Amino acid sequence: MGVLTDAIDGYNAEKKKKVPAEILATMAQATEDLVNSGIENRALKSGDTIPDFELPDQRGKLRRLSDYLSESRVVLNIYRGGWCPYCNMEMKALHDVLPEIEASGARLIGMAPETPDRALTTAESHQMPIDILSDQGNRIAESLGLVFELPEALRSIYQKIGIDVPAYNGDESFRLPLPATYILDKDGMVLFDFVNADYTQRLEPAEILARLAEL
Repeated sequence: MGVLTDAIDGYNAEKKKKVPAEILATMAQATEDLVNSGIENRALKSGDTIPDFELPDQRGKLRRLSDYLSESRVVLNIYRGGWCPYCNMEMKALHDVLPEIEASGARLIGMAPETPDRALTTAESHQMPIDILSDQGNRIAESLGLVFELPEALRSIYQKIGIDVPAYNGDESFRLPLPATYILDKDGMVLFDFVNADYTQRLEPAEILARLAEL
């Protein structure tokens, strides 16, 4: 087990106590359906080259991926939004190893469909001194094969617990990316990928460090 996995397991145990069984069943079914859709197989993988792109960061400044890559390898962490508890646990875990990521000669960058102001809130709440790119409309995530539509059954559940996905994303859609982590070399080639259609499964930061050490 790892630090992030332990945190997720603890959260899941508490969720099981507090959330009605029928809601948990609906969530589990939606995840199973997404896994069975084969979306993971269509996502960007190791050995592929990521297309260059430009997006605003959390302060509204346009950033180009190739500019980051010209300076160092990049660890690109794609998350669903600051409303997602699993994304927040992952962000905290990444915060704790950020100095080690940077010491390895890599740069950590976040990307999510949330608006720049929401991304700024996410960064500030975790005291993360990194750029978080706002992929509004999921344009880039879609080009990476990561985007899906949140099922109707989950939309009402999310709304009842105060999660307004369209408000976070700044549009009327319920489209989200699969959480994903990519290690990219200076040419944009994917050296390592982690993509999981089960949003409760996240890559341990220790694994990122191990992969960077290998590379």
